[in-house]
Amino acid sequence: MDNFQIETAQNIGIHQNVAGIGERILAFLIDTLILTGFAILTSLAISGLGLGGGELWVYYLVVGLPIFLYYLLWETFNNGQSPGKAALDLRVVRLDGARPRFNQFIVRWLLRIVDISISSGAVAVVTILLNGKGQRLGDLAAGTTVITEKKQVNLSQTILMDLPENFEPTYPQVIALKDRDIQDIKRIYNDARQYGNHKVIVTLSQKIASIIEVEPKEKPVDFVRIILRDYNYYTQGN
Repeated sequence: MDNFQIETAQNIGIHQNVAGIGERILAFLIDTLILTGFAILTSLAISGLGLGGGELWVYYLVVGLPIFLYYLLWETFNNGQSPGKAALDLRVVRLDGARPRFNQFIVRWLLRIVDISISSGAVAVVTILLNGKGQRLGDLAAGTTVITEKKQVNLSQTILMDLPENFEPTYPQVIALKDRDIQDIKRIYNDARQYGNHKVIVTLSQKIASIIEVEPKEKPVDFVRIILRDYNYYTQGN
């Protein structure tokens, strides 16, 4: 799964987890199943009403129009999610993470003809794989992408840390924090170090010091690291 970082107007980094090809195909299949079921049921209903060929326009209006507008209407009025996307926690967003405008939804919907309909999805798959930001042609033209909102948890995001032998804690006050606090601290700390954002670490250290009511003697980057280790020491039963 690819991911990329955008910067908001307040210079806050936001990581976007791009939806994988497999997830998007599965979402498409779910939507296709829904559309197929709708077409079958409404066709049977129309036939049951005995509508003849002279009233064929009823079929196209009742069956064809909803199918034609399915993705545009769902994604526009359901915050970037068709039923298939919602089932897999996928969402259409702008590259800055905001909700797309209506004209952006229209652009990506119109280009489905090239991306998916005409090419049976081949153009979309190739474009997404080459792009790196989860964008098919419609997304490139509209300035949007499809992200996954599932939580991606790996070992580096947990609170567990290896401690050296004979480790001596510095701040017993860390027991005032909770596991969720430490998870957030560790995530912010690791992201800030990865992208060289020293201001975020300074702000983070000040916030931690305020919460546990201590006066750090170490540099902010060292103080946060000590806090993470101290919390592990006290919560691992040492």
